[in-house]
Amino acid sequence: MFLSVFDLFKVGVGPSSSHTMGPMVAGARFLDELRRQPFRAAGLRASLHGSLAFTGKGHATDRATILGLAGFRPDDMDAGKAEAALAANRDSRVLEIEGLGRLAFDPARDLQFDFDRALPGHANGMTLSATDAQGDVIFHRIYYSVGGGFVLTDEELARKGDEDRSDASARVPHPFASAAEMLAMAERSGKSIAAMKRANELTFRSEAELRDGLARIWQVMRDCMDRGLAATGRLPGGLNVRRRAAAIREQLLAERGMNLTAPHVINDWMSTYAMAVNEENAAGGQVVTAPTNGAAGVVPAVIRYWLDHVPGATERDLPEFLLTAAAVGGLIKHNASISGAECGCQAEVGSASAMAAAGLAAVLGGTPEQVENAAEIALEHHLGMTCDPVAGLVQVPCIERNGLGAIKAVSAASLALRGDGQHLVSLDAAIETMRQTGRDMSDKYKETSLGGLAVNVPNC
Repeated sequence: MFLSVFDLFKVGVGPSSSHTMGPMVAGARFLDELRRQPFRAAGLRASLHGSLAFTGKGHATDRATILGLAGFRPDDMDAGKAEAALAANRDSRVLEIEGLGRLAFDPARDLQFDFDRALPGHANGMTLSATDAQGDVIFHRIYYSVGGGFVLTDEELARKGDEDRSDASARVPHPFASAAEMLAMAERSGKSIAAMKRANELTFRSEAELRDGLARIWQVMRDCMDRGLAATGRLPGGLNVRRRAAAIREQLLAERGMNLTAPHVINDWMSTYAMAVNEENAAGGQVVTAPTNGAAGVVPAVIRYWLDHVPGATERDLPEFLLTAAAVGGLIKHNASISGAECGCQAEVGSASAMAAAGLAAVLGGTPEQVENAAEIALEHHLGMTCDPVAGLVQVPCIERNGLGAIKAVSAASLALRGDGQHLVSLDAAIETMRQTGRDMSDKYKETSLGGLAVNVPNC
């Protein structure tokens, strides 16, 4: 099994990797396919199903779908041009698309939220269609947004098992598909988890490309955090949630040097770093999936804690952190899920916390066994966590939940480093438990906003 660090850590836009980035990617992919067809289309249609329908408005799925069908992609989207395209569509009910011309698309008529019919492959399903001048469908595709910005057609999803057995795994030097295999390979090779992951990555890109790509990932993470630490006001969406990261940071800075500051205040720093990222995500800003937008604050918060508060920390070791975290995230995605619509928030913040714990344990000198133990501790204590966003917005409880995920990650790494790596519950067992728990969890608690806090907290 091989999943690149740049698949787990992708630059995109908020508020959701599965509900915003995924539909945008699907729209752009559909246009690419449409350009290859021998006929000329006259219009476009889109239908959103399952979780994409139930929480689509709060996650800006409708907006993302329109932008995807207008040719925008989340990794390089120009915000000004995107707003202009949306405004033009509102006025003309037409999308101007490179290589396809003017295609009719009236969101009120052509963008449907189908609450009654879930598609069979995944909770985040959507159908995109092209029509002729009479309005008849002449081409269509089903796409599934499977979490973290990953998008599969129904055909790709159906053959995914075969691809997992025969893909890039055959070409990389360390093709571990489980934590047990990862540890066995580390023991045989004498390499750290990060070193094995690096060797796998260098099968497909140069050393310079890997170095520069990882540097960009951290730069985007840090820039996002810095914007969140400076911004004030209220978040969009109707809940009138106040941004708090900037104010808390000012309080923490004012308390520095005070003799009576309690040791637990370091938790406030970690929470503030994470909340800053997720407030930016909730506002639709540029973020890095880590492994998703809804959990985007955990990994950068733990990195910032390590760099700014741990003696001896240096950015030279950032690749080790990110590569280790990506190795763990890849195992979780391969063997369970990183999708809140599939397995609840245990799959998002739980996965992010496990990734961050592993990365921190690695840069603090942990053995592969201690790193695996750190990831297991963090994931184990998120098992069963539901995804129940109030009003379908990635705000409550999502923003604070990232702060607690970061705190758990640091605690998990610290506990693991106090031991020798030997422990009762394996990371593989925790991942499989998460998969089973997600399978058994009611759909009310899997990003539909039909249960939990979403129905017990007033939406206004």
